[in-house]
Amino acid sequence: KPQEKPKDSGKVTITKTFDFAGEEIKVTKEVDSNSKEAKSFLKQQEKLQSAAPASLPTVSGVKRPSGMNSLLGKIGAKKQKMSTLEKSKLDWETFKEEEGIVEELAIHNRGKDGYIERKAFLERVDHRQFEIERDIRLSRMKP
Repeated sequence: KPQEKPKDSGKVTITKTFDFAGEEIKVTKEVDSNSKEAKSFLKQQEKLQSAAPASLPTVSGVKRPSGMNSLLGKIGAKKQKMSTLEKSKLDWETFKEEEGIVEELAIHNRGKDGYIERKAFLERVDHRQFEIERDIRLSRMKP
């Protein structure tokens, strides 16, 4: 079940519970209080809080749900499923934050040490080398 913890810095902490391989996984995300995600989350929380007191009938003669049944109904509610890909992404993000390598990875991927940049560089070098060798071969053939 999502939970919210407002902070003074204009951030909203959203905690969601997922079901992954029979385990309960809690995902905590901190977003800006002005973001679309935070606003939708706050609206959802307001709906849940306003619906909870109104769900109990007050008319006499109508059987109210017992306390234990309503608790079991809330506990037994289906949790949102999490795919293996989402779980792997979550584990990777958690690992990066625990090890403190988020900035280092961003710098490394942005620079010339990135895989794609290296491949493009090697292809340009190979093409230039081929042109130089071709020019040498052609110059030897003409005389």
